[in-house]
Amino acid sequence: MAHVLAQAWSRHPLAASGTLNRSAAQARADVADSLTPGPAALSLSALDDQPGANRGRQEWELELETPLWLPGQRGAARAEASATQKELDAQQRALRLQLAGEVREAWWAVAEARSKHTLAQTRLAATQALASDVARRVRVGELARVDHNLAQVEQLAAQAELDDAYSALQQVQQSFQALTGAEAPAELPAETLTHVAWDVDTHPQVMAAAASKDLAQAKLTLAQTSQRGAPTLAMRLVRERADFSDTYADAVGLKLTIPFSLGANVSLELNSSQAQLLQAEAEHAQVVHRMALATQTSQRRLKVSQLQLALATQRLTLTQDNLALLEKSFALGESDLPALLRARAAHFDAQALLQHQQINAHAAVSHINQSLGVLP
Repeated sequence: MAHVLAQAWSRHPLAASGTLNRSAAQARADVADSLTPGPAALSLSALDDQPGANRGRQEWELELETPLWLPGQRGAARAEASATQKELDAQQRALRLQLAGEVREAWWAVAEARSKHTLAQTRLAATQALASDVARRVRVGELARVDHNLAQVEQLAAQAELDDAYSALQQVQQSFQALTGAEAPAELPAETLTHVAWDVDTHPQVMAAAASKDLAQAKLTLAQTSQRGAPTLAMRLVRERADFSDTYADAVGLKLTIPFSLGANVSLELNSSQAQLLQAEAEHAQVVHRMALATQTSQRRLKVSQLQLALATQRLTLTQDNLALLEKSFALGESDLPALLRARAAHFDAQALLQHQQINAHAAVSHINQSLGVLP
């Protein structure tokens, strides 16, 4: 199952974009580690009152301008970038666990369909053998023609059941291949029950919800430290002359620009960040509660499936004993064909139930592992 999960993960669209998402998160961290919140800008200006004549007044100005971090903004940006990286990693782990749940469901759906198909083949072979035996005994006068008709009806019903089982098997196998990109393995072994306790601090889905909450808090903090535009600092180099006969004079200057508050834009950003934080906190609490309930439900399911498996085993033993007795009685002419057919039907139903409960017990183990956040 672990190999199948790896195949399915390699095909998942979000997993394929994981590398680019990590690169984007790293770029965000690099920006937060920069000396300035944005790139510097260089401008050059010229002033000439007699263009092209190289006479009169001329002025050249070179200005280098760079934005500055607001107080506390750089630290908030670093925290937001770190929270983004952690949230991305946590979401990837949660996504892989979610995909593992889909693989587990598909795994046991194929096992169930294969079991029904195999049982249908066994039933058809048994009805064919019975129909052949009944036909022989009709020819020698031991049984009536109505018994031959009953045996043929039973054979046709078994053939129809086999066709339905084959169609269902093809459908689940196609679903499995669409999910994983490969055909289901010939053998579908059961998982080993994980004997670990439910831990809210290590469950991938809970950790993803917690990481989203931390990211929302970091974004709110960044918004609170960014309530105005970034100030800018510029250095000016001026070279000028008043007339052709004058020599050029050089001057150096500094310019600090502090913008006012962004007003409505600040309120919009703060309110949006606060709403995202409240939503993330509610989703985190909901995920914790849901995962705890899922663990309890899966444990109850395993107990019930084990009990039902024991009952199904006893039922099969009884129906098998009844069938053996009726087959011997029918061969000796002491019982009729309808009684034998009823015993056969009860036996096949018991077989189907037992195989279903066996697969259900294996699936219950997978459900427990899934609820505990354990990958195959």
